[in-house]
Amino acid sequence: MIEYENLYLFNKEFINEYKTAFEEVISSGWFILGKQVELFEQSFAETCRMQHCIGVASGLDALFLSLKAIDYSKEKTEVIVASNAYVASILSIINAGLKPVLVEPDINTYNLDPLKIEEHISKRTLAIMPVHLYGKVCDMKSIVEIAKKYKLFTIEDCAQAHGATYKNKIAGSFGHFGAYSFYPTKNLGALGDAGAVVTNEDEYAHALKRLRNYGSDKKYYNEIIGFNSRLDEIQAAFLQIKLKKLNKIIVHKKKLAAIYNGFLKECFIKPAIHPDYSDVYHIYAIRHARRDLLKKYLYENGIKTEIHYPLAPYQQNALKIFFSGQKFPVSDEIHSCILSLPISYFHSEEEILKVCEVMNKF
Repeated sequence: MIEYENLYLFNKEFINEYKTAFEEVISSGWFILGKQVELFEQSFAETCRMQHCIGVASGLDALFLSLKAIDYSKEKTEVIVASNAYVASILSIINAGLKPVLVEPDINTYNLDPLKIEEHISKRTLAIMPVHLYGKVCDMKSIVEIAKKYKLFTIEDCAQAHGATYKNKIAGSFGHFGAYSFYPTKNLGALGDAGAVVTNEDEYAHALKRLRNYGSDKKYYNEIIGFNSRLDEIQAAFLQIKLKKLNKIIVHKKKLAAIYNGFLKECFIKPAIHPDYSDVYHIYAIRHARRDLLKKYLYENGIKTEIHYPLAPYQQNALKIFFSGQKFPVSDEIHSCILSLPISYFHSEEEILKVCEVMNKF
């Protein structure tokens, strides 16, 4: 069986280093906001070519706290986000007390379509939240231009785009905030929940550090209403190890993606390729009209796949109340026929060729 993902095999190469790092953290006796978090924050900020990195508890918190760090008026309540985004993007907006405004994606890239944004901007619009889905950066040149034109904040959801670039500029470095998840399946994944925000603004970095730690600058003195959302020392130590290998992980996944691109038949709609974009293929997603039959066929032939995602956010029971009466046909089309193929760091080129061979017989 060719597995879709196996986190033990993904991390096998790093286990001895993890054990050493674990012993170092345990021996230090310091487990919250210590040396390991500081080292990782510095390294990841440099990787993203940004001034600041603030480690938090998850990717959802990275988005949520970015919104909470903004000083905005009561009239500014709406945040524009893609209608096919993962539910965490939507939840961050709702949990921040704001209103998500769904805009359809480009059917070719699966990312927020800049041509559809302006018609959804009103006097209540606060921000745009472009989601770099599957490891491809959004058309940030167009999105940033729109944000500047209307004086809007830009919060990039980089949960799936560690190391991805657009016009040689890295994900997370275009807007006011770049929010990252280090969920274990990511190209840069921890061994548990973890996240971070990158920013070039000193003011926002200070606000985020307060917000993640009960609203405090100094222990037992609370300046604002805050939260408990801190990157663990142990997870920071693990991430520091894997960060050194991130480029190796990305290069390997690009090789696997190139096999799919070169060998899969044209009846499978493959990820769009453009020289301005360097995708990192957190997910290799294809579209096919008979997706469910294809998924079943592949499983019966020893290949596991996933669907990212089976249901559009506006159709989720928890979110229907926010989008009553609205329709999103492009999003529906994507969710009805999208299929994620195996493309993990542990997969071999031979395994991916086998997937192609089996798929081409469907």
